[in-house]
Amino acid sequence: MNPRLLQVILGPVVSEKSTAAGETGTHVFRVRPDATKHEIQQAVEKIFEVKVQSVRTLNMAGKVKRFGGRLGRRNHWKKAYVSLAPGEKIELGEGDQV
Repeated sequence: MNPRLLQVILGPVVSEKSTAAGETGTHVFRVRPDATKHEIQQAVEKIFEVKVQSVRTLNMAGKVKRFGGRLGRRNHWKKAYVSLAPGEKIELGEGDQV
């Protein structure tokens, strides 16, 4: 297995929208900004042992935040919507589905 595949997925995105998408078989992950759709598909299939149907990605702009009297910006990041094949599930931990 390619060691880079273990570093592609940074973690799940937890929000109302991602929770609703999870119920339909689409899971949302935060991924490395330089990751490709093919790498994301391979990583999800290897790590979670499921079959991936499709991967959609988008680049998220970092929010502008104020630090004291100065303006700053959070880092840009990449999000991936991973649709699983029918009948597949991803479970993390104690029966919690992501």
